[in-house]
Amino acid sequence: MEFATWLTLFAACWAISLSPGAGAVAAMSAGLSHGFKRGYFMTFGLILGILTQVLFVSAGLGALIAASETAFAVIKWAGVAYLIWLGIQQWRAPAKPLAAAGDAGVPVTRQQLVLRGWGINAVNPKGTVFLLAVVPQFLNLQAPLAPQYLVIGATLAFTDLVVMGGYTALAARVLAALKSESHIKTLNRVFGSLFVTAGVLLASFKRAA
Repeated sequence: MEFATWLTLFAACWAISLSPGAGAVAAMSAGLSHGFKRGYFMTFGLILGILTQVLFVSAGLGALIAASETAFAVIKWAGVAYLIWLGIQQWRAPAKPLAAAGDAGVPVTRQQLVLRGWGINAVNPKGTVFLLAVVPQFLNLQAPLAPQYLVIGATLAFTDLVVMGGYTALAARVLAALKSESHIKTLNRVFGSLFVTAGVLLASFKRAA
């Protein structure tokens, strides 16, 4: 991939990472509930989900999902159900200050945060269709494709590491400043509602003709 092409890709990746969506909600939710150090593991899962999407697209599975109404519907409704489930979990989360979170009976593990993040981005046909629309613009079909997909995946991963880390840190700082359980409960319900909203928006997303 030529350097000028990569610079354009780099700018596009920043725009993709910064755009509000389920990933940003997940990162802020993790920072709100677990603080930055633990919550940042959600970002690793989100990135694994993105790399899974890139793998799908590079292997041709993305085109199959986009073209097959049944495959698209299965993936879409799985994603909808997952986001709504996360929203319900966040809505019902205990309203405990961050300092007390480590004393909870069964804290969410880092592995669970990674798996949640992976599920959010991997089970999302909207992301697949988006990558199918964007990625081909940066490919040189006369050159080996595998190294180009690696560059695309690595660039997306880097921008997400930075952006989602920022979202996580922002939410963690907001939580650290809160002392009232009622305020924390309100924030939990706000983020829970955002997850459900993301699920509803995904439900309304239609396969391109």
